[in-house]
Amino acid sequence: MDVEVGVLGAQKRITAALFVAQSLFSAAIIAAFTLMPIIAADLSGSDRAAGFPSTLTLLGRAAAAYPIGWLMDRAGRRLGLSLGYGFSVIGSLVAIASIAAGSFGGFCVGALFVGFGRSSSEQSRYVAAEVYPVERRAKVIGSIVFAGTIGAVGGPLLVDPSGGLAARLDLPEAAGPFLIAGLLYLLALLIAFLFLRPDPLVIGQTMAQTDEHQEVIGEARPLRQIFSKPLVQLAVAAMVIGQLVMVFLMTITPLHMSHQSHSTQAISFVIMAHTLGMFGLSGVTGGLIDKYGRIAMIVAGASILFLSSVMTPFATTVSLLAAALFLLGLGWNFCFVAGSSLLSDALAVNERGRGQGAGEVLVALAAGAGSFSTGSIFAQGGITAVSAVGLAFSLALVGMLVWLKTSRQLQFETH
Repeated sequence: MDVEVGVLGAQKRITAALFVAQSLFSAAIIAAFTLMPIIAADLSGSDRAAGFPSTLTLLGRAAAAYPIGWLMDRAGRRLGLSLGYGFSVIGSLVAIASIAAGSFGGFCVGALFVGFGRSSSEQSRYVAAEVYPVERRAKVIGSIVFAGTIGAVGGPLLVDPSGGLAARLDLPEAAGPFLIAGLLYLLALLIAFLFLRPDPLVIGQTMAQTDEHQEVIGEARPLRQIFSKPLVQLAVAAMVIGQLVMVFLMTITPLHMSHQSHSTQAISFVIMAHTLGMFGLSGVTGGLIDKYGRIAMIVAGASILFLSSVMTPFATTVSLLAAALFLLGLGWNFCFVAGSSLLSDALAVNERGRGQGAGEVLVALAAGAGSFSTGSIFAQGGITAVSAVGLAFSLALVGMLVWLKTSRQLQFETH
């Protein structure tokens, strides 16, 4: 009984610590991102360079995901997360110094280091899931994803007061968001380092010995063997395709609305609806995934993405477009949370860091590919062409699931 009470206390402490750390990190990322394109254009002297630091952040996220996952398997989850948050602190300091010095190159280096840190933060949902049995993991992952809502709301609110803080420290006002972000990254680091005890890896090993649904192996398998498992393939495909379709449509929507002469207020309303779909219902969707199963909810997510892709080009009013973008966010949420849960279930405890890190690399690359290519497709065929691509990828996810089922490569449903 004492052991059970101890595990329950550790679960609550670790989940709360990760939720707070993720909320702080999300607010920091969004606060810094708000002015990043403007600062980049100012430092470089060209609007063409406005998106370069943001691209480097995505590349940093992709580049560091697997090494940090590898470190988590070797040295524990606490050290891996703390190191990632530390990279973001360094990135903020470099960005502040670069803004003060007028260095565009230095500012880009700072953005790259923040991306390293984001790769760690994105894996915190797996760390939270690891300390719970299979039947509760999706709800826990959903709660960590929900932390993004706090960042989406709080991050932009920090921008204006941060300029005044920077001015009081004799720094350029533009450095303010990065100053605030650095402090929030540092708080996230301290929370992870102090409160992720015992290390979630140790609890995960204990859970694996008592959970009849969890695979236990002696020696960790090579990455190629891990990714040969149909459940792993489906889990990663759900996250990658969900991310690609979401970024593809969401990124171009403000420009599409601008071409339709919608106001800035209308555009903000639609993006707010989209954000609500992405994060606002994560706790509910996590519970549904635990109740009805990962694979069933991946099908639901792909179907919702399909519906959103069909609706978007025909949405002639702001309310209809807001509904389409809400569904886009909700479809992403189903695919992302269900895919994350399925991947956590399909991996043995001593290979989760590497397997999940490799999955995060692909998700980050999908985000970059969607953001990079959607403008060109929009220029050639408008919102209809963009939606058609989203439609095709949504159908591809359903097609993959049907093929795996009919070929009997999916032998069980994971709950």
